[in-house]
Amino acid sequence: EWSDSGVDGSYRFLKRVWSYGAQFGRDIRPRLDPAAAAGTPGAALPAELAAARRDIHANLRQANYDMQRLQFNTVASAAMKILNTLERAPGAPSRAHAEVASEGLSILLRLLSPITPHVCQVLWSELGYGEDILAAPWPEPLEEALAQEEIELVLQVAGKTRGKLRVPAGAGQAEIERLALASETAAKYMEGRPARKVVVVPGRLVNIVV
Repeated sequence: EWSDSGVDGSYRFLKRVWSYGAQFGRDIRPRLDPAAAAGTPGAALPAELAAARRDIHANLRQANYDMQRLQFNTVASAAMKILNTLERAPGAPSRAHAEVASEGLSILLRLLSPITPHVCQVLWSELGYGEDILAAPWPEPLEEALAQEEIELVLQVAGKTRGKLRVPAGAGQAEIERLALASETAAKYMEGRPARKVVVVPGRLVNIVV
């Protein structure tokens, strides 16, 4: 049975894209160098902005993967997540915020251009990204944007999840074990008992067996 709800949802999303584009042109783009409109952020970013940029590129990576599999509904979902990140990106009115917003919006518009070409073309040209969005290269996720200085692991004690543990992204097993045993969470739930062993599942969790 036909329902207007899907159309209403698409309209609301495109209205948000248009509103963000208007805000970008009015408040954000003036903080950029003219040559930096579609560039990538230059200097090292504050942690929260780096996380926002990483989220944008992670969603772009997922969208490109889904597009190859012709799963266009999840491509649209990734575009919505990118817009959410742009709307909530911290750091305004800094230059760094403007650079992340500029890069993110250029990704969003190119990602949406095959789906909503007219809206994206108008915003692309009016905001100074270029004359023709179809002549722009397709966006690809950047490894430098996806890189993390730290990762978060699930921390378990005796097989029960007790919290999270942040460790350097390149930490080896011995370093992860040391950080886990030194954490306040582990000390609380170990209750003075010695660790019989520490099991590390790379990128996922660390379990202290007591």
